[in-house]
Amino acid sequence: MTLTELRYIVTLAREGHFGRAAERCFVSQPTLSVAVKKLETELGITLFERNKNGVQPTPVGLQVAEQAQKVLSEAKRIEELAKSGRDPLTSPLRLGAIYTIAPYLFPQLIPKLRHIAPRMPLYLEEGYTENLRAKLSRGELDAIVIALPFAEPDILIRKLYDEPFMALLPHDHPWSERTCIDATELNQTPLLLLGEGHCFRDQLLEACGGLSGQGKRLVTEGSSLETIRQMVASGLGSTALPLSAINPPQHSPLVKAIPFSDPAPQRTLALAWRASFTRPKAIDILTDTLCQCAATQPGSVLHKGPQP
Repeated sequence: MTLTELRYIVTLAREGHFGRAAERCFVSQPTLSVAVKKLETELGITLFERNKNGVQPTPVGLQVAEQAQKVLSEAKRIEELAKSGRDPLTSPLRLGAIYTIAPYLFPQLIPKLRHIAPRMPLYLEEGYTENLRAKLSRGELDAIVIALPFAEPDILIRKLYDEPFMALLPHDHPWSERTCIDATELNQTPLLLLGEGHCFRDQLLEACGGLSGQGKRLVTEGSSLETIRQMVASGLGSTALPLSAINPPQHSPLVKAIPFSDPAPQRTLALAWRASFTRPKAIDILTDTLCQCAATQPGSVLHKGPQP
């Protein structure tokens, strides 16, 4: 058996479909099908049940796929060891970030990191926390920027900074001239939120006391913070945004950002990476650069000193 064949069965077990698995592996469907069948013949077992709707791993096939993923992860580690032995800052770093930070962080991060480590290009990906978690554990990403709480076996976490939230109202809202707003007051006005799966949605709901009860109104859900910003500008409702999303170039004069009264809701952003990752210098450079980005944002509080 080969690493390529192991990669095929891991991908097929995950996708449950020969066509999608072939696309993910950048091969034709017949090539993948023949390779899987060859491995089944070699092992003398059936790894997958085939039907007209797709495939699913047999019980032993699922065990083989899980072990194959471990083998692939260890093989990847050998490659990383070799690269880090030459220079940990000369090969691409695969960085992920949650949807509500990536569009605001990446434009600041890239030029700074390009100056500090010009031979370490970044592969960038944004996604939900759970998707990033899985890709980090499988070795498909090297590090991810997420909001705490976050816990995963064999994953190291370093707190970066605390970022406060601010209320975002239509410019003609009755509260638009106030100097601050209590977070729980958001339930008294039509409220716009991100959809299910966004951790920022859960953080905001917690800050304003949830949505159960009289007078607590959810108008609609948006797919991104920028979509919600435009709905606020149209007068549909109000929301809250993290500080980094308050003043991008596309900020509209039709909205008004107002601080929350103390204790203002906030989130703690952190960097997570595998404990086995073999380029600690790259992680250190990345962490320092992320903190530099936060330092240019008044209101964010950096986490300094030793961390567990």
